[in-house]
Amino acid sequence: MSPLEIGFLSFPALMVLIFIRIPIGLSMFLVGIVGLTIVTGSTNIAFARLKSETYSTFSSYSLSIVPMFLLMGHFATLGGMSSALFKAAEGFLGHRRGGVAMASVGACAGFGAICGSSLATAATMGRVALPELRQYGYAGGFSTATLAAGGTLGILIPPSVVLVIYAILTEQNIAKLFLAAVVPGVLAAFGYVLAISIYVRVHPDAAGTRPPIPVMDRFRALVDVWPVLLVFGLVVGGIYLGWFTPTEGAAVGAFGTGLIALINGGLNRETLVESFLTTAQSTAMVFFIILGASFYNGFLAFTEVPQQLSEFVVSQGFSPWTVLSLILIFYLIFGCLMDSLSMILLTIPIFFPVILVLDFGMTEEHVAIWFGILVLIVVEVGLITPPVGMNLFIINAMDTETPIVETYKAVGYFVLSDLARVVLLVLFPAITLFLIGN
Repeated sequence: MSPLEIGFLSFPALMVLIFIRIPIGLSMFLVGIVGLTIVTGSTNIAFARLKSETYSTFSSYSLSIVPMFLLMGHFATLGGMSSALFKAAEGFLGHRRGGVAMASVGACAGFGAICGSSLATAATMGRVALPELRQYGYAGGFSTATLAAGGTLGILIPPSVVLVIYAILTEQNIAKLFLAAVVPGVLAAFGYVLAISIYVRVHPDAAGTRPPIPVMDRFRALVDVWPVLLVFGLVVGGIYLGWFTPTEGAAVGAFGTGLIALINGGLNRETLVESFLTTAQSTAMVFFIILGASFYNGFLAFTEVPQQLSEFVVSQGFSPWTVLSLILIFYLIFGCLMDSLSMILLTIPIFFPVILVLDFGMTEEHVAIWFGILVLIVVEVGLITPPVGMNLFIINAMDTETPIVETYKAVGYFVLSDLARVVLLVLFPAITLFLIGN
């Protein structure tokens, strides 16, 4: 067989390994090593690459931003920021029909701005908001679906770990990607609030009511969220204004949230050690997935699969919008089966060259940024799409009294909101790009 045929056969081989529950990082690593050995006919090149690729991957300065953002999320939880965000949002929205659910989405958006992880946002806000939703008579499936959807805001609203990885893979400006994600992230939050509003009108028994909170108490709760605004403004604003590099900005954010946690009494010697250990474990998992993807993508580059695929698409004369739509549908389907980071690492080296050769009437940089935000959104939709959306299982595990089927029924409203947002951003790229300028 030719190297190209071996490259294409590696896809089903990889899917089989993932299907039998071998970790995605290890699956990509094994397929990459074995594939490179078969193509070259020697283990020498594969093992030489093992030495060089491991060093070059783990010594990358750009990747040092990942543990900093993960640590920032842990410190934010210890500092009580998740509770403060929920109380502030609940004060202004809780008395409305479906208001506590809307407050949960608002708190998820705020926490996502200092966390950068969808799964962490869903789990953290689930612990904070689920008891309140139960207390005020919200249906179990509606509650879990709301928190699963709200959790997806963690990877879209900057700073986002997945967006950082995309920037590194495609050699794009991290600050511009963060800025481009702001408006789609805000649209996502408003879309979820609208979905909640529609749901409680169609199913009036799904949401209870709670008495209004006095106006002064609302503003006192609002004052308590100033640390979130400060950290978000300092990190994202500082990176964009050039005060510090993205890695330095992440370090500043981690220090800021750690200081707030210390002042609020949530950070002590025991919780500090626990935060470091949890961050180290999460970072090791992320880095191993990145290493596996590097080997697999290096093997694909050797077989020229991405180049041949790009040439094939161009030669067929497909409309750029048709190709983009097919790619997004692919992400939507496989996003249900794989986590967002694995999807990005596995597919971007294949699809990104294809997108760049198509004419969307924009500069190459704008296409790269716009495509990155679209990919992030459709992967995010996969996290809450039945039957295997990862966020659905995380939240449902926290509410053992609610059957997962009930969550599936309610989450459809949020999925439709996401799909409408994808269509809007595809048709009007300026929504994503106008903040970054030319």
